[in-house]
Amino acid sequence: MDVLRRPAEEFSNDETLEHMWATRAMEHSDIYFNVLCSVDTQWLRLTPHDDLIYTHFRQDFPDLNVSYIKESEIKNSTNKAKWRVYCEKFQSIVEDYNFGTLMRADTKGDYSEQNTMLVPRVQFYAIEIARNREGLNNEVKKHHKCASKANLEAQGQSEIAA
Repeated sequence: MDVLRRPAEEFSNDETLEHMWATRAMEHSDIYFNVLCSVDTQWLRLTPHDDLIYTHFRQDFPDLNVSYIKESEIKNSTNKAKWRVYCEKFQSIVEDYNFGTLMRADTKGDYSEQNTMLVPRVQFYAIEIARNREGLNNEVKKHHKCASKANLEAQGQSEIAA
């Protein structure tokens, strides 16, 4: 997996590398979604730098509605430049700060083709930390049957009660 940390200029479109990246990105999204289903997300910490990431995020993007992110909103030419400046603040702080990461557009949805976009890792952290702290990711448990142990146990108890 160390090959994924190498500069992009060193590679051509290698199917093996693309497959490794896609596998890693999907594993990350599966694990993260199951975590969302398992805990009270208001207390969830994604990095040792959550406070710093969140503070800078809300300073730079005070009005961004993180409940539903429109890809065109964050990737238009104006906001793309603003996000680039934001992300670069974390180059020496957050490991793999610019690694491509899958993010859900709508907090009520799961990872699906219609609800997923590719963003730099620190952008994922900024938006997900905001969603967690602002109580938006707790909606996942209401809308999806996740594979978490707590949800499986709760389903079993409700079936017994019925």
